[in-house]
Amino acid sequence: MARVAGEPAGVSGAPAEPYGSENLLPRQPAADPVVPPGKARRSPWNRGRDRLIAGAIVVVVVVVAAIVAATSDNLHTSRALADPPHALPSPPTSVPGSMTQLWQAPSSATPIPIGQSDTVTTADGGEVAGRDPLTGQIRWHYTRENLQLCTVDTAWGRINAVYHKTMGCSEVTQLDPATGRITAQRNGDAELGTRLIDDGSHVTTTGKHLLDTWRDDLVKSMEYGKVPFLQNANKQPRPDCTYGTVATAADKIGVIERCPGDRTDRLTVYRATAEHEDEPKVTYTALLAGKRARVIAMSGDLTGVLLPDQKLYVVYGADGSQKAAYPMDLPASDVANDPVGGTEATTRTAAGIYWYTGSKTVALSRDDLSPRWTLDGTLGPGITFATQLVVPIRGGLAVLNETNGATLRTVGVDRGAYPGPVRLTALGPVLLEQRGPNVAALR
Repeated sequence: MARVAGEPAGVSGAPAEPYGSENLLPRQPAADPVVPPGKARRSPWNRGRDRLIAGAIVVVVVVVAAIVAATSDNLHTSRALADPPHALPSPPTSVPGSMTQLWQAPSSATPIPIGQSDTVTTADGGEVAGRDPLTGQIRWHYTRENLQLCTVDTAWGRINAVYHKTMGCSEVTQLDPATGRITAQRNGDAELGTRLIDDGSHVTTTGKHLLDTWRDDLVKSMEYGKVPFLQNANKQPRPDCTYGTVATAADKIGVIERCPGDRTDRLTVYRATAEHEDEPKVTYTALLAGKRARVIAMSGDLTGVLLPDQKLYVVYGADGSQKAAYPMDLPASDVANDPVGGTEATTRTAAGIYWYTGSKTVALSRDDLSPRWTLDGTLGPGITFATQLVVPIRGGLAVLNETNGATLRTVGVDRGAYPGPVRLTALGPVLLEQRGPNVAALR
């Protein structure tokens, strides 16, 4: 029998005998109370309404599962692989006297044409495609139908394709340029408008608030700036700054910082790796002589910086001290804004570094970053093609003496109505031109 509420355990709930009375006969035990039979508890799923609710739940689950499946990355990714290509013919021993366009293809996501492993890689919309350099025919492709490309570049002999998702340019796929095979993937935090800068060992993404650096397996080795989803506070030196141009050298990144409270721009050089990826190892940081500064190039421990308001190009040493300064007066249109993507248009050959300012090409020494010569009226920096230095100019190419910048001859190229900057890449006997959103192959 159930115990009465508030009654001590073990005390019966029957009425007590009167005090002083005694019953000598054994008392018959009280019979258990008879509980009248009740209705059996009905299953909650026996009612018609309940069965309808259960059916509706099943339908909702199926619909949600279908939506998730329909929006999954796999269903919106298509791929076609290829066998390794045949070797291209050798490049000519000198730049040909005339060059003809072989083909042209859309490639709005490549700032510089990509020629690697006897394959031209183009990137447009959501598609990365490996093409035959001589015909432009697609040999392999990797296509994300639900995502747009942010930027595509090459490093470590592989293709790095950065896609735009909800959190900026946050998905990276690395591809073998010969076959289209995926070699690595990662999610990142790169900003919209990012570019990839290669220092030979690492790749760094540019941005106004955050710079990410990756190893060749796409594992993050360093982050600098305003880190999203911050876990450890006080690790970043100046997270409230915004960034101008960025350059790299072996295991080093140089960046122009614009920070609250600083009267001028700041140059900071930090390492591409450290013990903790969220705790940068800064080599030095120094306030500059003016604003609107631009880091142009790095070589060894040296960093070249343009100070447009002072009309100076300054070289800084390993500790941030000024090593040299050179007059550098550029047209206002060349320095009105930071370059697109936060990185200067530069190229490197065995003999020099070539910087396109927007109206001219400046040759810099690889040894000390000093200016060597300037060529006006160009459309981009120079590269080595067929053992000679070639620079894009209006109407074609200039073949230059690399030592003094003298024009040896010019080669006509028909670019149609396109008047803008041109970036070059050589691949065997083929010269590639990036003309805005298109890549053209010449031979």
